[in-house]
Formats: sequence, structure tokens, C-alpha cells
Amino acid sequence: MKGIDHTTIIEELTESILVKQAIIRTMVREIGDAAELIITSYRMGGKVILFGNGGSAADAQHIAAELIGRFMLSRKALPAIALTVNTSILTAIANDMGFDKVFTRQIEALATERDVIIGISTSGKSTNIVKAIELAKSKGAKTIALIGSNSSKIVADLVLAVPSSSTPRIQEAHITIGHIICGLVEKELSK
Repeated sequence: MKGIDHTTIIEELTESILVKQAIIRTMVREIGDAAELIITSYRMGGKVILFGNGGSAADAQHIAAELIGRFMLSRKALPAIALTVNTSILTAIANDMGFDKVFTRQIEALATERDVIIGISTSGKSTNIVKAIELAKSKGAKTIALIGSNSSKIVADLVLAVPSSSTPRIQEAHITIGHIICGLVEKELSK
């Protein structure tokens, strides 16, 4: 057996590091702004609603779990909903109305002007994400988009565009950004 080429491993890790360094140079303010939007929402009695497709759906669920459960501190639960967890809702809406409406229908039912809505999409072009953010904005909710550097169709109050076009690097950065935001929110609300 020949063995694994370690060069590939080193290249992948180096690329991930370079993306994170680019985030330090270009996105620190926006990450802080996202945390501030969420803190303000919680102080007004709002909640965080998150959604995405595929790996981004998993990220939405992960971030919601950190907010409801705990991230680093023992504290009261913070209200968060991942729109990707109820398979009956997802499949009924997709079957009856089309996949493009799986998130808009839920935003219609759940979002208020006190909430922060977070759409996660590596491409920033997923129709169901774009439309859900548009609807959330029209309802007066604050909106955040976590995307990659590809040109996006998403018009959110705050766009966090990871400076990469590589899906794995974007997804790694999204969960890192999500963790940072959870930590900032938790720390501020635990004072």
C-alpha cells in the first residue's frame, strides 16, 4: 500500500489558515456588528431564526444549538430556531408549494420585527435563501447573510462574505464566525 500524500493535507490546512487570516483583515467589524444585532434583538425579546441548504443547514442547526444550549458559559437559554429541523414542514411545503418556499413560508409564520434572521449560503444565490431574507426584511426583521465571495443575489442588512470561492473553506469559516458570534452574544448577555 502506497500511503497518503501528506502534501494535500498541508495544502488544505494552509488554504484554511489563509482564509481565516483574510477574515481578520476584512471582516472583524462585520462580525461584531452581527453580534450587536443579535444582542439588541434578545434585549427586545426577539429571537434568532437560521436556515440554509445542505452543509449550511447543518451550520444553522449548530448555531441554534449553541444559543439555546450553551456555548462556553452557563447561562439562561437564548431563543433560536433552525428552520431545517422539522421534516414534516419542509417536505409538506416543498411538495405543495415548491422547494423555493420552504423557508419563506416559515418566515411568514414565525418572524417578527424584533428578530434576527440569518440565511447561510456558500454561493449566496440559493433562491429559497434569497427569497426568505427578502420576506424577513419586508416584515421588519434584521437580516444577516453568511455567504462566500461569489457575487450574491442576497440583499441583507448585514452581509458577511467570506473571502473565498472554495465551498469547504467557506463552510469552515461560517462555523468559525458562528462560534465567535455565539461567544460575543453569550458574554454580553451574561453580564
